[in-house]
Amino acid sequence: MDTRPELKAPAGAVDTHMHFYGPYERYPLAASSPNQPAPALLDDYRAMQARLGLGRVVVVQPAGYAFDNRCTMENVEALGDAGRAVVVVEPGTPRARLEELTAAGARGLRFFLLPGAVYDFEQIDELAAMVAPVGWHLQVQFDGRLLPERVDRLLAAEVQLVIDHTGKFLEPVQPDDPAFLCLRRLVDAGAYVKLSAPYETSRAGPPIFDDVGRLARILIEQAPERMLWATNWPHPGHWPKDEAMLLDTLLHWAPNDAVRKMILVDNPARLYGFA
Repeated sequence: MDTRPELKAPAGAVDTHMHFYGPYERYPLAASSPNQPAPALLDDYRAMQARLGLGRVVVVQPAGYAFDNRCTMENVEALGDAGRAVVVVEPGTPRARLEELTAAGARGLRFFLLPGAVYDFEQIDELAAMVAPVGWHLQVQFDGRLLPERVDRLLAAEVQLVIDHTGKFLEPVQPDDPAFLCLRRLVDAGAYVKLSAPYETSRAGPPIFDDVGRLARILIEQAPERMLWATNWPHPGHWPKDEAMLLDTLLHWAPNDAVRKMILVDNPARLYGFA
């Protein structure tokens, strides 16, 4: 897609969730990979980033690479001060290794529990205790409909939480659904939420994705200071998407330029340590 957004991104806007893949002869996928996207390389991303006016980016370790963070971290190195990472490491990784990754730009651990997962939910306390001392957060993604049975463990985890994809309810839920109310409890307790990838779960569809959007609007009203936005480029497991349209969802979901600047600039700068 080569369209340009209606929303003019403020200086320092951050794409808080995207992935690199390949070249596969250098960075082969793990046997556990849930899919094999086309290669998604730095020059391709930079072209999209410039088209949307995004100045900074958080590279998230894809499920397809399991514990092999080389593709993610080498691209973060190439991005320099404009890049940060969320990685996947083995339980019991020594603190010295976590500190090395922190110095290279890592700021969180991806706690992904969908196909291709390398963790299970029962490891949450162990992983939280491992990463909290180096200042990392846990970036959480599973079917949000499971939140009522998992929320208490999440609330008890002594670590900053970041919830992916507006809660990732694999079937859209209503604002009064117990699962969404659990997400609101997490936000009240300090969790951040990425308002991203609505196409993965919406039944209403583009350009507003109103079933996901109504949840996003409630969360923005509740805690605008902990909302984030992302492209989810290159949209693994899905057809290519119009990233300009995805940025423009904030024109429908967020009430004004000041709140949009919080979501795009201020909140991610604080969470990921951008100067």
